[in-house]
Amino acid sequence: MINMPKAIWTGSLTFGLVNIPIKAYPAIKDRTISFKTLHSECHAPLQYKRWCPKCEREVNWNEVDKGYPITKDKFIVLTNKELESLQLKTTKSVEIQKFTDLASIDSIYFNDHYYLAPGEGGERAYALLRDVLSLLNKVALGKVTFRNKEHMVAIRPYQKGLVMTTLHYPDEVIAIDRLEELGRLEASREQELQLAKMLIERMEGDFKPEENIDNYRSAVMNLIKQKAEGVEIAAVKPVEVRATVDLMKALEESVLAIKKEKQAPPV
Repeated sequence: MINMPKAIWTGSLTFGLVNIPIKAYPAIKDRTISFKTLHSECHAPLQYKRWCPKCEREVNWNEVDKGYPITKDKFIVLTNKELESLQLKTTKSVEIQKFTDLASIDSIYFNDHYYLAPGEGGERAYALLRDVLSLLNKVALGKVTFRNKEHMVAIRPYQKGLVMTTLHYPDEVIAIDRLEELGRLEASREQELQLAKMLIERMEGDFKPEENIDNYRSAVMNLIKQKAEGVEIAAVKPVEVRATVDLMKALEESVLAIKKEKQAPPV
């Protein structure tokens, strides 16, 4: 039996005078390998406790408040009840503010993705919004509050339904011109540009996510399997990758290698 995902938020989606009850589900499952932190001497799992250095004791969750720091040792204390009393309109409603082209949103602003499903009675309006966004090739921009933050969101059609993507605010995106290294860049030479263009054209292809696997995850899982079977693992020094010195030569050889690879008969 397939486990159904749990909704992380329920409320409504509104545009104009149309109100659609919806539920939001996580669209992404993190596949990062999770390790327990062990004591290297005895390999017992380490425990992390909520410890009060002033009272010198462990603290239960029902004794925890939140503090906004105003100096190193001074805080404005906020209780959970006080935070719950902040009833913004977007706490229970995704308010659509405008519609735009997806291409107008730089991908650096994209954050987390959530599937939206219609709540009871909202199926018809939900399908209408999905269909009209597909027809016009538009995304809806709005705001919603959950997980201690009011998020900017973009909602777009995805397969049979709608997907909602939270967006970073401008002050959360670090300006790229703060990188000092970019000041050392030189203009590309015409010959190098032409070779690079040729290389990219020969390497062009559609994005097919099913063709990719997490090689690091596979290597770690294989390492775990070997360790479980008692295989002794030899230490291997990582291969050092150095910057290309002769750019023209590297580009020419890359173009030739791709050409030979494409001319080779299929195995």
